[in-house]
Amino acid sequence: MTHRPRVLITRLLPNTAIALLKKYFVLEINTENRTMTKTEILEKIGDQDGLICLLTDTIDAEIIEAGKNLKIIANYAVGYDNIDVTEATKRKIPVTNTPGVLTETTADLTFALVLSVARRIVEADGFVRDGKFKGWEPMLLLGSDIHDKTLGIIGFGRIGRAVARRAHGFNMKIIYHELERLSSEVEKAYCVEYRGLDELLKEADFVSIHTPFTDSTYHLIGERELFMMKKTAFLINTSRGQIIDEKALVRALQEKKIAGCALDVFEGEPVVERALLTMPNAVLVPHIGSASVETRTKMAMMVAENVIAALVKKTRPPNVVNPDVYK
Repeated sequence: MTHRPRVLITRLLPNTAIALLKKYFVLEINTENRTMTKTEILEKIGDQDGLICLLTDTIDAEIIEAGKNLKIIANYAVGYDNIDVTEATKRKIPVTNTPGVLTETTADLTFALVLSVARRIVEADGFVRDGKFKGWEPMLLLGSDIHDKTLGIIGFGRIGRAVARRAHGFNMKIIYHELERLSSEVEKAYCVEYRGLDELLKEADFVSIHTPFTDSTYHLIGERELFMMKKTAFLINTSRGQIIDEKALVRALQEKKIAGCALDVFEGEPVVERALLTMPNAVLVPHIGSASVETRTKMAMMVAENVIAALVKKTRPPNVVNPDVYK
């Protein structure tokens, strides 16, 4: 009988992808609704040919070393800072991700957060559910307009550009910040203007973060930056929690240095700064940027295709983040 490669999946994925993977592999799947512990992964990784993991799994050098048969690590995410890519590369193990597929869905959520925090949607929903609505009032739950305001986008990659397209529908002025200014052709195509980070923070009514998390973007937004923002401005983050100093954000909200925030990600995720949980001007959602049936299924199918390419077709997977392993 032909040997069927073994693949460990650290969390249950959409059925379509599982069905495809079962055609080729012996699967070991964590079916519990929780993240696997490091000890559990270490116990199971030794005889696995492939590993399908999530952002919530820290795949460090110890786990990679324990995976003596590993031939691919496929991350069910766009980001891959949860994986020691350097160690994987050293051991000639390709690491893959799922780029592009969640761009539009995350941009949708970003704008949902903009609307929710500015128009106090969560507060208003609770107001009605608590039986407090007694009829229309001229001063009831007044929020802020979105149309004709200035949107500052930090990180103008795929998602930042998708957010810009949506903002044009609200007739917003769009300014952006990148480490290197983009070409005039790109700026014209998206009708955006470049700003230095400090300039953007001072000018924008809404600041939306879409930059990757790296050593240089850790606490990119701290007390100094928050206190530069308008007192009427809102901060939105659907990128990575560590980009914002969450304790400084709490202080900025408490001292009314900014009007509010809307977060899909948190610095100590899943732990959230306790004070944020009590603030009505903080909209908090549990890392659901890509959480649509369509997008999560597409992500899972991309993961499956990456693993099939590496273990069955013996070819370079389509979404390798460490191409040096093929040199």
